[in-house]
Amino acid sequence: MDLLFSPLGVSALVALAVGALLLAFRPAALSHKVDARLAAYLDAQANRSRAGEGELNGSFSARVLVPLFNSVVRAAARLTPPQNLEAINRELSAAGKPGNLSATDIVGIRLIAAVGCFALGLWIGQVDGVQFPSLHLLGPVGGLLMGYYLPAQWLAGRKRQRQALIQRALPDALDMLTICIEAGLAFEAGLQRVSMQWSGPLSDEFARVVSEMRLGVPRAQALRRLAERCGSLDVSSFVAVLVQADSVGTSIAQVLHTQSEQLRVLRRQRAEEKANRAPILVMLPLVFFIFPALFIVLLGPAIPKLMQAFPGG
Repeated sequence: MDLLFSPLGVSALVALAVGALLLAFRPAALSHKVDARLAAYLDAQANRSRAGEGELNGSFSARVLVPLFNSVVRAAARLTPPQNLEAINRELSAAGKPGNLSATDIVGIRLIAAVGCFALGLWIGQVDGVQFPSLHLLGPVGGLLMGYYLPAQWLAGRKRQRQALIQRALPDALDMLTICIEAGLAFEAGLQRVSMQWSGPLSDEFARVVSEMRLGVPRAQALRRLAERCGSLDVSSFVAVLVQADSVGTSIAQVLHTQSEQLRVLRRQRAEEKANRAPILVMLPLVFFIFPALFIVLLGPAIPKLMQAFPGG
């Protein structure tokens, strides 16, 4: 008994108790870990199964049409020369990247539209009762050309529309930029202020120039990229004068003030040109739609009397 209650005996009893506790709880801990790993594995399998079921239960366009379009786009991109893809990229940049389309997307759209319009023209040429035999040949060829060039014309229209918005907003934006620089702001801060106060394609381009300059791109290179993206003569001349003034050391505020005045004069001249072209554009509906109706109203009541006066006619 003395040995049992001695320090050595007490230490041995404590060690035995701790060992027993460890042996008792260790299988439970291992079992808990195994259960957790098994549950995680089963959850992963269930998620993978649900993803597969979602793909199978998706719409027809998501399961068939979109992968088919992507495969056609990849095949067309491999066959398209790199120069054509670069030209399409420039057109997309000038148009503001409508729909976040890429050059390969445009190539695929043109190819699919050409094939679809060709099939439509072929079907029209094979319809019974067509009185013009030339439609059997001209229909498919015309549909092929129309389907191939319509996406390009749509992109060119978006480009012209965006360039017109930039040209219209550039003089006022330069006035605000001049005021900001004369108030003590730096050129980068002035561009940022203009991009924050305005909304439109020009403000978006100014914000992109500021982002590029903050990333370390030199000012001249960022401005030249601005001119390449916009594709506008006004922006190109403004960038050229600004880069030259920056290299020479001329006051940027004075250059901006002069450029805004010149661009305002150009905007007024463009408005006068469109106003002078308006009578010519009005002439066509006036001759083909308004004059015939006017003649019918004025001469219609006199026609029966003329027929009675000249029965032989």
